[in-house]
Amino acid sequence: MNEWLIYRGTGQPHDGVDRLPDPPAWRRFDGGPLIRPPAAADTVSTRRLGQSRAFAEHYRPTPAELELVNAALYLRRPLLVTGEPGSGKSTLAHAVAHELGLGRVLHWPIVSRTQLTDGLYKYDALGRLQDLQITRPRERPEAGTVSVLPGQLPPEAPDLLAQGIGRYLQLGPLGTALLPTARPRVLLVDELDKSDIDLPNDLLGVLEEGEFGIPELERIAEHRPAVRVRDHDGRSVEVHEGRVRCRAFPFIVLTSNGERDFPVPLLRRCVHLHLEPPDEDRLAAMVRAHFGEDAAEQHADVIARFLERRPGEQRAADQLLNAIYLTRHAQNEEPGTRAHLADQLMRPLNRPAR
Repeated sequence: MNEWLIYRGTGQPHDGVDRLPDPPAWRRFDGGPLIRPPAAADTVSTRRLGQSRAFAEHYRPTPAELELVNAALYLRRPLLVTGEPGSGKSTLAHAVAHELGLGRVLHWPIVSRTQLTDGLYKYDALGRLQDLQITRPRERPEAGTVSVLPGQLPPEAPDLLAQGIGRYLQLGPLGTALLPTARPRVLLVDELDKSDIDLPNDLLGVLEEGEFGIPELERIAEHRPAVRVRDHDGRSVEVHEGRVRCRAFPFIVLTSNGERDFPVPLLRRCVHLHLEPPDEDRLAAMVRAHFGEDAAEQHADVIARFLERRPGEQRAADQLLNAIYLTRHAQNEEPGTRAHLADQLMRPLNRPAR
């Protein structure tokens, strides 16, 4: 019996997330007031899941995948998904958001220069300074005004500084995911293994506490306790006392291609799911989702060639989709030409071109 499963992997949208029980006591959060639900899934999910999100319906996760995804939902823990490139790690986040009706997936791509603040928020201090200089009237001692020396602020400065500061603050994808919502947001932290050595450790506090502070707002909280800022969706949201605190902990998918190991403190805060390279059934589901119901049968030979690889060779599913797309537009060419095109596009990623 699988009645406990919230995410079922059927691809059919449902409101099962409302049946999610209360979190364990050590994962309960009390952020508020609640903000309105996010916008519906966007074209990024369409690209990931295919025509009308068809891949979410064709693809059937393994029992182990279902159990671990639901474990992360129940325990309010991040899901660390590892596997080769093209194994479906990022797509999983979109499939969960689609089936559970959790709206647009927030995406935080990680590179070697990424810092924690990039995911939390951005403050355009330079832009605000320039605007203040443009709008501030010039001091005219001869007219009886009192000059304010650099570094000195008049008594009313906190209120003046608070006015409009939200125009220069925007929450990042992680910061937006931690806003107080009735349902969890879905956040994809893509290729965490590309980060520098500090980022996984820097994430620990935020992932454990479900909140973070914005120093620029905390400094003026006494004079301006509520400030409206923009979130990663471009919406105006209110931040209270300079802190963002979640109510429903987000469903966070951390992906890794296995290029590095992560510290134990991060691993113990995550549910770990490893995805094997897609087999013939999963590849056929991808092809049907993007090219139609008959496409898998029409291009069975291309799928078979994609699966022919020596031990250690790596191929990504994107290569298969690219090969099928191109050969469909070369139908009038000789079969050998189409096969050559497909082979060129499906060359193993870890084998140099000749």
